[in-house]
Amino acid sequence: MKRVLAVILAGGEGERLSLLSAVRAKPAVPFAGKYRVIDFALSNCVNSDIDDVMVLTQYDPRSLNDHIGAGRPWDLDRSTGGIRMMQPYIARGRPTEWYRGTADAVLQNLGSLVQHPADTILVLAGDHIYKMDYQPFIQAHRRRRADVTVAVKRVALREAHRFGVLAVSESGEVSDWQEKPRQPRSDLASLGIYVFTKRTLTTWLTEGRTDFGKHVIPAMLAGGARVFGYHFDGYWQDVGTIESYWQAHMELLDEHPSLDLYDKEWLIHTRSEERAPARIGPTANVHRSLISHGCQIAGTVERSVLSPGVRVDPGAIVRDSVVMFDSVIRAGAVVDHAIIDKGVSIGPNAVVGMGANEWPNEDEPERLTSGITVIGKRAVVPAGVRIGRNVRIDEEVRPADFRGARSVRTGGTVRRGGAPRPTLVVGPLAVASAAGGCKA
Repeated sequence: MKRVLAVILAGGEGERLSLLSAVRAKPAVPFAGKYRVIDFALSNCVNSDIDDVMVLTQYDPRSLNDHIGAGRPWDLDRSTGGIRMMQPYIARGRPTEWYRGTADAVLQNLGSLVQHPADTILVLAGDHIYKMDYQPFIQAHRRRRADVTVAVKRVALREAHRFGVLAVSESGEVSDWQEKPRQPRSDLASLGIYVFTKRTLTTWLTEGRTDFGKHVIPAMLAGGARVFGYHFDGYWQDVGTIESYWQAHMELLDEHPSLDLYDKEWLIHTRSEERAPARIGPTANVHRSLISHGCQIAGTVERSVLSPGVRVDPGAIVRDSVVMFDSVIRAGAVVDHAIIDKGVSIGPNAVVGMGANEWPNEDEPERLTSGITVIGKRAVVPAGVRIGRNVRIDEEVRPADFRGARSVRTGGTVRRGGAPRPTLVVGPLAVASAAGGCKA
């Protein structure tokens, strides 16, 4: 493994995650209470004895940079090897633009890769949840003398259109490739995890080939390169949508979850603040949930995941939800089928997630459709407000932004500052309030 350099692509904007990626890169989104999404790729590296890692950032990297720092939680704070955070830069003779795709991100840093003594480049996505030992993967690549080896996994055929899908021969060589096809010919999907020889990258990366799946791999197949697949049968999840993100959390609460966070042989490392132990008070009722350190629970928590520092006051109920760092659910409030970002305050007797899932969100009709309400960082929901499903409450919203509205119907949005007038729901009718503020 000492001749291997891992390159983690961590610049994704993650638009499909709605508010969760509005103020942070997708790999920096919290997951499973105490972790960030990128922790899984980083932990896989160190657990696979790969201690030379390059992280390519781009979109809103501050949170990601703060989290990774010098790499100490992963034992990557080293003078030789270790972790390097690579920011986009303007190079002489190149247009002043962001990375145009996965392959372009590596191309723009190819000079650093060429100078590196490693002969094998492991290219990873920083926004997937999985546990994988990279050693057998790399050994299979070297044994076959492949130019590139692609990690692949069987997926449901109805989901295959979201991936690069391929066919492999009995020897493992890739014989067919379709990138996100409308009508997939296979259920064997690329996981966006590649092993390249350094010579292959210098040969096949060009300005016109900006994406590995769309351009580089098809060009290699057409050019007679040795392209192989490597079957991975373990847990792997792309949490790139609100629904998949929420569902991955709910699966952690199964009696025997597919992703075992308690495996002492394969620890997931993270940067973690020192906090007091979680406190479950005499009035608390907790069922099938993950409760992180620093939480104070005096109410009811059912089938939910709570990050460090969350407070659930007496009489409050949190059900089928994900609540992030230092948020407060005040007395009598109800949170149901919701994702609550960091530092949010849900006022006394407020209800978040009520009624039937009748309409998608009017601002994000393709992203907020499954009945999950999302509340952005440091928003304050006033006492007694009743909020429907598929609702978006923007970051930093304050009680004044509700403009006196006591209800936000399913599919509505509340914005920070003056916005279109709110709509109050009264029985089956909707009446417009005279005050402006939220869109409902």
